[in-house]
Amino acid sequence: MGTLRTDGRHDGDEFIDLDLCESTLEGAEFDKCTFRNARFNCAELTDVAFLNCTFVACNFFDATLTSCKLVGSTFDRCSFDLLTADGGDWSFTSLRGADLSTATLTGLRMREADLTGARCQGSTLTGLDLSGAQFHQADLTRCDLRGSDLSTLDPATASVRHAIITGDQAVTIASALGMEVRMA
Repeated sequence: MGTLRTDGRHDGDEFIDLDLCESTLEGAEFDKCTFRNARFNCAELTDVAFLNCTFVACNFFDATLTSCKLVGSTFDRCSFDLLTADGGDWSFTSLRGADLSTATLTGLRMREADLTGARCQGSTLTGLDLSGAQFHQADLTRCDLRGSDLSTLDPATASVRHAIITGDQAVTIASALGMEVRMA
């Protein structure tokens, strides 16, 4: 089991039952680390890098992640209630089946992220680079998607009822349905 070091650099460490509730963490780097049952409740994370990390049964209740990098990380049975993430790179991240319904994600790069089966109903996912993302069986009902790249969203395989989108995004989705969009 790893111990959080003051130099902020961790490679291949395993953290079990780590309690970072209400803590502030800035500039730390975690590479290929595993977090099991870790608690990030109300934590403030800024410029923290979690590269190719695995999170199992972790709690991110009311955590704030600013300009963090989570490239290639996998989340399994984690709780994201009231999570706020602004800026940063979450490309190649697996959020399969994640409940993001109360999360607010803004301005993130999430290229080729796996949102298969993610429950995002009512969440805010604005200004996200979701190019190449997987949305199969994702529930985006009432989700605010304005400004996000929806080029790989197939509305036939995801729930999008009452989602909030812009006119440009509507054209992208209509094209995905095989419609030909023409200006009047």
